[in-house]
Amino acid sequence: MNRLIETGRLILRPLVIEDAKDVFEWVADPIVNRYMPYALYQNVHQAEEWITSLLEDKNEFGFYLKDAKKVIGSGSITFSEERAAYALGYNLNRKFWGMGYATEAAKAMIEWAFQNLDAKDFYAIHANENVASGKVLQKCGFEFTHYGQYSRYDGSETFDASFYGLHIE
Repeated sequence: MNRLIETGRLILRPLVIEDAKDVFEWVADPIVNRYMPYALYQNVHQAEEWITSLLEDKNEFGFYLKDAKKVIGSGSITFSEERAAYALGYNLNRKFWGMGYATEAAKAMIEWAFQNLDAKDFYAIHANENVASGKVLQKCGFEFTHYGQYSRYDGSETFDASFYGLHIE
């Protein structure tokens, strides 16, 4: 299965260890991390460990700027047995917020999952206070389904959240 996606401005492909320094720029940023489920990274070694853990994950992508050869974010499409749908997730270096990169990457990952995984049902969640993430989902065709909550992996914080769904024929 081809894990290379090209859009107008981005190349989406699996992350590699050499990307750790770029990845650390956003996983160590408390503003980017504000609504993320993972703990704030303290050093580049943690980014290397995370990238190494992804080597078996076929549905995780780094977002590479074509012009700058820089990783500016990452995203995933992960199947949930419980929801019988694919979860869409993404995270972006804040230096590149507000430029349409998250939407461009998210649309590309959805299309890739539809073409390569026969994925037709998707869901996504964002903290209610993270309005920008909700706008990305709406631009990708997601529709609001209900309110709920999600927590950080370590249980240290819980966020009121909006849940969205998308069905593709």
